[in-house]
Amino acid sequence: MADLPPLREVIARHGLSASKALGQNFLFDEHLLDRIAAVPGDLAGRNVLEIGPGPGGLTRALLRAGARVTAIEMDPRCLPALAELSEAFPDRLTVVPGDAMKLDHAELMGGEPFEVVANLPYNVGTALFVRWLSGEDWPPLWTGLTLMFQQEVAQRIVAAPGGSAYGRLAVLAQWRGTAKLAMKVHRSAFTPPPKVMSAIVHVTPASMPDGVSARTLERLTEAAFGQRRKMLRQSLKGVPGAIEAMETLGIDAQRRAETLRVADFVALARQVDGMAKR
Repeated sequence: MADLPPLREVIARHGLSASKALGQNFLFDEHLLDRIAAVPGDLAGRNVLEIGPGPGGLTRALLRAGARVTAIEMDPRCLPALAELSEAFPDRLTVVPGDAMKLDHAELMGGEPFEVVANLPYNVGTALFVRWLSGEDWPPLWTGLTLMFQQEVAQRIVAAPGGSAYGRLAVLAQWRGTAKLAMKVHRSAFTPPPKVMSAIVHVTPASMPDGVSARTLERLTEAAFGQRRKMLRQSLKGVPGAIEAMETLGIDAQRRAETLRVADFVALARQVDGMAKR
């Protein structure tokens, strides 16, 4: 086990400060970071993708847990601190300078299965999450997502139907995956403290329902929740076949999107796809 200087000392030595423009908030509590790294289970010998490691607080915890980490960092100020960490854990940490939104993660991980564990920058967190959950290829190469979000976003991911938090993120996370709120993180744990509370969400892939196109389901949820105050007969009229599919399934077109269960959206997508193939 590498003998590392305190993270605060590393940050001070490199003159680092959290960038508001990059959505950075640093965590220094090693015990908390170890707890986050433990959420996906035993990481010994496993490949982990980390987005936005910053000065490497969570990266340290992942390496302590025995993971082989590939970390994507777009802030060049953080690269020297990460280089020191790479030297302390030979052949266990690969740092990739660049924008995680523009890189092919599966290619970066050599086509091998990997866990994603990240304290996601607030400004790109949701976009990355939607990207990991989208697409026809399923199961994905990632075997689990352990991600920190603003608590409000985390609650939207694990939400049940009927409430204001339930929306597109919940359906995308739950229609072929299992999502749970793993732990909450108080704003005071960060430097600088953000204005909002945070939470860790853990998502694992599940079986993909037969006869359903991911793109069709994504189109339905985009339309339904894009105008969530409207009745489904209005919000879904732009999706070919959706109104007829609701009639066939006996779904009242006067309902609103948040009243439909994940299974209802899956059935609707399956019906739309089936009608398109006739």
